[in-house]
Amino acid sequence: MTERRSLASGDVLARRYELQDLVNERHGSSTWRAHDQVLNRNVGLEIISSADPRAGHFLDAARESTSVTDPRFLRVLDLIEDEQRHHLVVREWARAFPLDQLLAQSPLPNRRAATVVAEVAEAMAHAHEHGVYHRRLTPHQVLLKQSGAVRVVGLGVATALAPVGRQDTLSDLQAYEQLDVQAIGKLLYASVTGRWPGADVDGLVAAPAEHGRLLRPRQVRAGVSRDIDTIADRILGSPPRHHEPPLRKAADIAHTLRLSGEDDDLHDDQPSLAAISSPDLLRLDPVIVPGGPPPGLEPPRRRPKAFEPAPPTTFERGKQKARRAAKGDRGLVLLGVAGALVILSLLGFLVSRQTDRAADPIDDSSPVRVLPVQRAVDFDPQGEDGRENRDQARLAIDGLPTTGWQTSTYLGSPELGGVKDGVGLVLDLGGLREVDSLRLRLAGSPTSIVVYAASEDTDRTPRVRRGLTDVATVDSAGSDASISLRSGIVTRYLVVWLTSLPEVEPGVFRGEIDDVVVRGRS
Repeated sequence: MTERRSLASGDVLARRYELQDLVNERHGSSTWRAHDQVLNRNVGLEIISSADPRAGHFLDAARESTSVTDPRFLRVLDLIEDEQRHHLVVREWARAFPLDQLLAQSPLPNRRAATVVAEVAEAMAHAHEHGVYHRRLTPHQVLLKQSGAVRVVGLGVATALAPVGRQDTLSDLQAYEQLDVQAIGKLLYASVTGRWPGADVDGLVAAPAEHGRLLRPRQVRAGVSRDIDTIADRILGSPPRHHEPPLRKAADIAHTLRLSGEDDDLHDDQPSLAAISSPDLLRLDPVIVPGGPPPGLEPPRRRPKAFEPAPPTTFERGKQKARRAAKGDRGLVLLGVAGALVILSLLGFLVSRQTDRAADPIDDSSPVRVLPVQRAVDFDPQGEDGRENRDQARLAIDGLPTTGWQTSTYLGSPELGGVKDGVGLVLDLGGLREVDSLRLRLAGSPTSIVVYAASEDTDRTPRVRRGLTDVATVDSAGSDASISLRSGIVTRYLVVWLTSLPEVEPGVFRGEIDDVVVRGRS
């Protein structure tokens, strides 16, 4: 076991940086998310053993990368030498989505892909001007923040981890620049097709080729604009088709992408490839906007019909039909029918009021029984998007013990990795009920649980814990938990809040609710 393996979540380096989550380990170095206890913020730590022959070069390369001041690169905040037998590079931490996660859902629309890749190209052009190269640019190195801002990580890491004693020549630097330019072209290709030119990278399948030549994006996926198709070919084509001039500078790529448009007519002018048996060709799956953040700095889209009057709405068309029907004697008939309906509605309202006065909403003498749960919704007030596997929430009340709702995966500690106080489900009983107990079927153990109840006047599904009352707490529950609630609780909404999760793999924690049964009186 190497020395860098001795570091673990919870260790404090340089008396201020507390290690929290191990992000990755590669090429003899490791990257951690850490908490700066002095400034109360998250930072990224790149760590290499001080015994590694490349350790000094590791710090020198990070020091040189500070000359690149483009805000799209995560800044170096501190360099620390020989801390617990490790060298540290402290960088900014970005709460963002890696591009490869979005492409795993679906390729990006044309305009969004052009905007994101143009941002990356502009950042790389700035780095190249200062003689700094990435050399490992893939979708996992491109981050999209919730605000839409683009961030590029890993700048200079490949250079920092190069073999000791290697001296880069002018031809080497030119090759590094072209390597980055080719990577930008591959990013554009992958963004609109979901395929990576060359070998499989970051979970993306390799792009198809014909007779040893990469197929153009419009040949792989329907709906790719001609501009993006041409730009990708000008970067990756050897040589580009149709005698187009090649793009060999990151700045030129960024400028060309900013000028690109989105075709009004996406009719494919490529030759038919229907006779080719490859399933990769002419995929007709629709372009779906992923659930991630929108790209920033998106230029306005041209809309030629913006000044035409809007077509009549359904309400307006119905009003015109009613006016035509009310002309002549038919108007008197309609007026009589409308008057009769008003009288009947008034009588029904008066009868219902008398019935409501006589009815008791909750019969205290009725026996405790199983209460139907009308709806289950995920409850994640501390998440960035307020969602935690929302599409699975209904599985917790489907009555099937083999299906259920899972939390996200958290690293480092059972208390949700220290990033949240908890997550859970909101149970909608459909109306005010006197609740008595809960029975939860959980996957794994132990799981700590707090049950909250909304006040009687709550008429909307709770999204925050403010206004909720703690009615039960269970520490270290097993896979089958029966929970008795405080007596006299009348509510429509119950919140099952998980505060500590079971370990599913070493250092990996995830909770799961497979079934919920609520008992009480209605």
